[in-house]
Amino acid sequence: MDEWGQIRGVNLGGLLDARDGVFPGWPLLPEHLDLIAGAGFDTVRLPVRWWGHEPGALDETARSVVDLAVERDLSVVLSMHHADGLMTGEPGAAQRLIQLWERISQEYAGVPHLAFDLLNEPRDALTPGEWNQLLPQALAAVRAQDATRTVIVGGARMNSVEGLLELVVPEDPHLVLSVHYYEPFAFTHQGAFWEKGADAWVGTRWPGEPGHAARLAVTQDLTRAAERARELGHRLVVGEFGAYERAPQADRVAWAGWVRAECERLGLGWIFWDFTTDFGVFDREAGAWREDLRSALLPQEGVRSGL
Repeated sequence: MDEWGQIRGVNLGGLLDARDGVFPGWPLLPEHLDLIAGAGFDTVRLPVRWWGHEPGALDETARSVVDLAVERDLSVVLSMHHADGLMTGEPGAAQRLIQLWERISQEYAGVPHLAFDLLNEPRDALTPGEWNQLLPQALAAVRAQDATRTVIVGGARMNSVEGLLELVVPEDPHLVLSVHYYEPFAFTHQGAFWEKGADAWVGTRWPGEPGHAARLAVTQDLTRAAERARELGHRLVVGEFGAYERAPQADRVAWAGWVRAECERLGLGWIFWDFTTDFGVFDREAGAWREDLRSALLPQEGVRSGL
């Protein structure tokens, strides 16, 4: 479990979690993983939308990404993304989640430096009570195949801090807890096309100078989460945090740097959202890091500049 306690990672958002053409994929090159490792990140989180595909359809592609990352000494978090049927209350969706984790656990038996993130951002029909009932069943599906694999779990309400406070955590020594952090939401999601009313938030600033209430709010939120994890006896990872590209760039950088610094002060691992989509720290068209954002995340690291 200590391997995951203070990770510094980046999400490979948009790679294998595309949905209905709204979030199109992008082509991963081995050189991208070289850059990630060379920058000082030690972990990648791989969101996969198995839900919208035939059984086994994405297995070969996902496995190739995992293998390429592990070859570069990157740990990998394999995440179940966009399990839409669970969020809408689709009949049989819970059993499908269990079956998926049975198959995935078999596929990755023996693969080192790999953790499973059981379900990304439970919400809507998957209420805190429903998720607290389903979670131990999904975990049991993994444990039937792999008794010691690290499993990452967050609460309902989209893996929020509030969701963590409501989470009933199964007895299991190989769990790591997770929250996702995007507060203040009107700042981090201003102009996001998938959020109703987000255009009205464009221009929202993050006045994060030292001592400002905006900084204190981040500290308070993350401290609450860290204290809850300690009460439960588990490590905590902030599995996602980032700000959409329409936020003022200087504010995006300042906010990300403060969240990262508070995670590290509190002894929390973190995984930035994300590598190269519209939240990205890497400009894929230019083949180079957004250096101000990269430096806010990894201020002490040397780095290869680009492809």
